[in-house]
Amino acid sequence: MASFFHFQTLGTNFRTETLAGITTFISMVYILFVNPDVLGATGMDKGAVFTATALATAFGCILMGVIANYPFALSAGLGINAFFTYSVCIGMKVPWQTAMSGVLIASVLFIILTALKLREKIIDAIPTDLKAAIGGGIGLFIAFIGFHNGGLVVANKSTLVSLGSLTNPLTLLTIAGLVITLFLMSAKVPGAIFVGMVISSVIGMATGLIKIPNALVASVPSIKSTFLVSLFNLNQINTPQLCVVVLTFLLVTFFDTAGTLIGLAEQAGYMRDNRMPRVGRALAADSTTMLFGSLLGTSPMSVYVESSAGIAVGGRSGFTAIVTGIMFIFALFFSPLLAVITSQITAPALIIVGVLMAKSLAQVNWNRFELAAPAFLIAVGMPLTYSISDGIALGFMAYPITMIAAKRGKEVGWMMYALAIVFLIFFLILKN
Repeated sequence: MASFFHFQTLGTNFRTETLAGITTFISMVYILFVNPDVLGATGMDKGAVFTATALATAFGCILMGVIANYPFALSAGLGINAFFTYSVCIGMKVPWQTAMSGVLIASVLFIILTALKLREKIIDAIPTDLKAAIGGGIGLFIAFIGFHNGGLVVANKSTLVSLGSLTNPLTLLTIAGLVITLFLMSAKVPGAIFVGMVISSVIGMATGLIKIPNALVASVPSIKSTFLVSLFNLNQINTPQLCVVVLTFLLVTFFDTAGTLIGLAEQAGYMRDNRMPRVGRALAADSTTMLFGSLLGTSPMSVYVESSAGIAVGGRSGFTAIVTGIMFIFALFFSPLLAVITSQITAPALIIVGVLMAKSLAQVNWNRFELAAPAFLIAVGMPLTYSISDGIALGFMAYPITMIAAKRGKEVGWMMYALAIVFLIFFLILKN
């Protein structure tokens, strides 16, 4: 096992990889409860979505670990699942069965683009400064999610956002977890993020803020109502409107995954000469998982930014992802116990990971405005638009403009010009 996953070369071991896999699992297990709730608004059976999400996640994580040897976990993408539900099914009044067929078609196109190595070429074409901004921007984005989930930042009609109530017991639990984890991280305690979540969970149950589960196991819900539905409704994708839906699934998932992969690779130190080794294998695992998920009955799958929690613990090989996948299989049977892992428990971990990922912003050449401006738009665009792909779009559209103005237009590859045009069209048509 150590030889297959190159433990010695990567400077890791079985214990560290296992701990990292469990940490990633705990950081992203919320999706098993969030995704059924979001997709359930379309009329889909929540129990079936729960099972489909768990199985597709396990499949994707194990596939990523085996064929790409990266500690990257995959699951149903946040944001794109909301687009699936509220924009497509509810807003456009498209039946969820038809929308799921759109996901299937998008995943097939994904596989074709991966086989042609077009996705790999696009990732390689992104300048170093913008890659660094993507990594840092994801750090800011994931930290913002942590602040919001923990109640430290709340919506405010006057100022958009503001500090949450510091007298709310659940917010205090988040603060306690953050203080504990900050102390453990600063003291260089091994597995500090994971240990912090465990201590926070114990505190939550001891104070009654987290309900102690009255059962350990539960039966696995059937996926009969969603299984292969996407395959049997392909003939419904027959209008220009639905073609736009498929294109949106493709573009958003494409750049969410590309951005996340770059950010995680920057954090883990994989980048070599502005290139990510084995990126083709990682993209193959991602596109195959999206196809598998659509057949089971869940919204588009993508690489998860929460993988950064496992990387922060020390996960460096594919064995981390495999452990995460195995945990999701077990999760099918222990769903009552998983309710202990609330958003207040994972929030401190996300904030700490944001700190760790923000360091890549130091690699941006801030002294050259033509590079600093698009990098800045990417970094702040992600949390402010609550979208990785929208943040990338802002920076990518600005990059050719600033470079041409600085008389450096010839340094911009044709791929970056093409991406700027694609994002501009995407914004004009789909963001109005």
